[in-house]
Amino acid sequence: MILVATVSLFALVAALGLVWRMRREITRIKEESLSLAQEKQILVDFMHHMAEALADNPSREVLYQRIVHAAIFCTGALSACIFERMPGDKMRGVAVEGLFPPHRPLPEVGKGKLTTRARFIEQVLKSETFSVHEGLVGRVALTCQGILVADAANHPDVVKHDDPVLAVKSMIVVPLVFGGQFFGVLAVANPADGLPFTETDYSLLQSMAEQAALALHNAEFLHLQLDKRQYDMDLSLASGIQQMLLPNERMTLPGLDIDARYTPAQKVGGDLYDIIVLGEHRIGVVVADVSGKGISASLLMAICRSNIRQIAPRHTSPSEVLAELNRVLSHDIRNGMFVTLLYAVIDTDAMSVTFARAGHELPLLVQRYASVGAPTSRFVSSDGMPVGMVPDELFSTVISDCTEPFRPGDAFVLYTDGITEAPNEDGKEFSGARLADAVSTLQTNSAREINDGLMLAIDRFIGGAPQRDDYTLVTIKRF
Repeated sequence: MILVATVSLFALVAALGLVWRMRREITRIKEESLSLAQEKQILVDFMHHMAEALADNPSREVLYQRIVHAAIFCTGALSACIFERMPGDKMRGVAVEGLFPPHRPLPEVGKGKLTTRARFIEQVLKSETFSVHEGLVGRVALTCQGILVADAANHPDVVKHDDPVLAVKSMIVVPLVFGGQFFGVLAVANPADGLPFTETDYSLLQSMAEQAALALHNAEFLHLQLDKRQYDMDLSLASGIQQMLLPNERMTLPGLDIDARYTPAQKVGGDLYDIIVLGEHRIGVVVADVSGKGISASLLMAICRSNIRQIAPRHTSPSEVLAELNRVLSHDIRNGMFVTLLYAVIDTDAMSVTFARAGHELPLLVQRYASVGAPTSRFVSSDGMPVGMVPDELFSTVISDCTEPFRPGDAFVLYTDGITEAPNEDGKEFSGARLADAVSTLQTNSAREINDGLMLAIDRFIGGAPQRDDYTLVTIKRF
């Protein structure tokens, strides 16, 4: 009986011990569940906070400040700082809250009143730079691996400050990384309760850093989208202005049939054409190509057009017009930019075309009655260099006029290099020879029909190849 009672007592004690252990395990699980739930809620609140911030389209500096504030709130730290990597493998503090200890000992000049301490330390953090090979922050920046220092008092990489307010007792340093993009390093120091940071604090800060990096990524993407939208608006405005500068009506002059085409490769281009009425029987025709593309080229094109419209009526010689244009534009054209330009004056009374060529493509002249037999087409030339490329003295000595008969049935075709250099899918160019052949087959048609046929020939030639350069084409037919 005693043996049975003893066994029963041991069984009871074992059972009670098992129940106690089970209750303790249940309590631990409940505490962990509560802790995880709290951690999850903190992250959800932080994500919501960041989403609200992004709705206001904040700067990166504002987001940084919100992140350090949230880091203090989530971990119970006394201070936090974000460090950014700079050119030359340097790190620098960009956002701070609380008395975060600087990466290096404070200079003596800054050890003043406590009321100014926080501002001074913030200035030090944002002004001092250090190598990525230096300290805990540098190590995290290099490896993108977080570090938990529970006891920082004896850690060799933690700076020892004389000021007890800046003494580091415990520290967490984590990277701000999303999708392989490194934004910086987030560090928190010294829990408010005086106890060391725990693995739970470390896990929480790591999770928060991931969400913060996502918010920074989204903010950067949003800014890029807004910049692109603004750029597109600027391009659309520039394109509209450029279209306004082109002749908006079909020009007519007794005895002449004129048709012009302009198709930029981008929203704005660097080509120019213009028709200037010089008298009852005289018109000036301009075709130009500004080096480069985009807004800068379109602005130079607008300046060129404005100046040539003022200069052209003052001269009867096209070469004199271009020489004065070169003098005027030499002050407006930056280094590396220039304008190739052809300016022709057509006189229906004299039945002639006189032109000067500033480095531009040779015009194509089709003469129906130049000789007995079939009409002839040929590229006619005159000397000249691009506007804005050389000083006035050299430009004026090179530029010259060329005069050709321009009788009924003749055609004068002006274009930019985008036409003759249009490549097909094999990389071959349309070429001047193909242009001359196409015009020869179309020379009995109207100016509009000639241009229609030329553009169709180019489209067939290039096939599926994209348009590489601006297309400008002006055809004047004499009747």
